Amino acid sequence: MFRDAIIFAALLSMLSTSLTLTYMTTKVPNFAHGNFATIGIYMTLLLAKVLKLNVYFTLIPSLIVGGVVALILYLFVLKPLMDRGANYITLMIATIAYDMILFSFLNIFADYLTRTFKIPARLFILKSLDFRVMGQPGLFIIAPLLAVISVISFYLLLNKTKFGIAMRAAIENPSLASVVGINVNLTYAVSWFISGGLAGLAGALTPLLITCDTNTGMTLIVHIFAASIVGGLTNIYGAFFGGLLIGLAERLGTGYLSLQVGTWIIAYRSIIPLAFMVVTLLFAPKGLTSIPWKKILRRR
Repeated sequence: MFRDAIIFAALLSMLSTSLTLTYMTTKVPNFAHGNFATIGIYMTLLLAKVLKLNVYFTLIPSLIVGGVVALILYLFVLKPLMDRGANYITLMIATIAYDMILFSFLNIFADYLTRTFKIPARLFILKSLDFRVMGQPGLFIIAPLLAVISVISFYLLLNKTKFGIAMRAAIENPSLASVVGINVNLTYAVSWFISGGLAGLAGALTPLLITCDTNTGMTLIVHIFAASIVGGLTNIYGAFFGGLLIGLAERLGTGYLSLQVGTWIIAYRSIIPLAFMVVTLLFAPKGLTSIPWKKILRRR
């Protein structure tokens, strides 16, 4: 139970961090983000089951395809709308429409895999394809490692590279950044590619942990938004810790309750991230990272 909680928390932290990145740049809550992960899920199914590749060889293709799909959303849907002065609500609805298109495509693709290659493309799990180290699945090592690498990479990108500094400037004041010669559109496009790529990467590992389907992304989106809101929608590092907090609380909480009241409680697992999200919005609307923890601890 604890092992699966660690893995789920690591995957969720990657998803929430990547969602937060695009919200920071374009201020658009991307409801298609969950299906970026689902694309990674089906890339793993295709490459592992049809092409017989090692499941971990699917990570880079999933990252690339997820990044391209996210980039298409920005370049061909959101940017034209923003250039025409579309408001926040219109942009949000546009991501929902794009999400529905992706969902339809994924269902068509799942049917194609089943009919053509005779493999189960719905309600499937690929745990048997994972390697083991000292009795533990390789995912127990790979998922937390990738989560840590991703947040360290974000730190190095944003603080130690010229492009990252330019990206921060574009996020904080796009008008001023444009005046001093920063290509704001390029920084936004790169942030969307990184976001979709990281979502695809997390999705590629998901079938090694849970049973997946075409609607897995729609299920995950609640958890992703909850983690991002708890950590702070404008703080990448907060989103990372929000993902860890929500992931651990959800898995360990429902695991403990299932032992006490019965396994039926697992079906209501999504209540935990929703509860965290509601409490955070009520008492810390800008996320837990906005709370002055040092002052609170000093008073004690």
